[in-house]
Amino acid sequence: MATDKLERIYTVNLSGAYGYPRTKRAIKAVEILRAFIARHMKARDGKVTISNAVNALVWGRSIQKPPRRVKVRAVKEGSDVKVSLVDEKQAKVKFATKKRATAEERKPKAAPKKAAEAKPDTAKKEDKPAEKKDAKAQPAKAEPKAADAAAKKAPAKK
Repeated sequence: MATDKLERIYTVNLSGAYGYPRTKRAIKAVEILRAFIARHMKARDGKVTISNAVNALVWGRSIQKPPRRVKVRAVKEGSDVKVSLVDEKQAKVKFATKKRATAEERKPKAAPKKAAEAKPDTAKKEDKPAEKKDAKAQPAKAEPKAADAAAKKAPAKK
């Protein structure tokens, strides 16, 4: 049997979600959309898959304010229905599932030796105080005094 594709575009009214409490409206809007597509595409036994773009559109203004209506494209393959936005491009490339890691891959890698790590840490601690001592030894106030003296010599303009 050849795989027949049935494709339709619907404008689904989601305003029924506004009859529910504010904290459940987006959830009900998704349920209304799923029920509408299942009824009109005759996919009661099958699965209705809603794309991420449609879900983002419904949830875009938070849970309290879903859109009143949404325009979607429904594609039926066998008993499964996929719902996407009308403007959304269909993904033609299917991604392979991730292969499970073997027992060797799951083993933690050996940690480096603690003695080797301690030496660089102590060297860094010793360097930092030496740098601070050098900075204190050099006078940093010589330049501001010269600038103040030059400012006093210049006449003030009115």
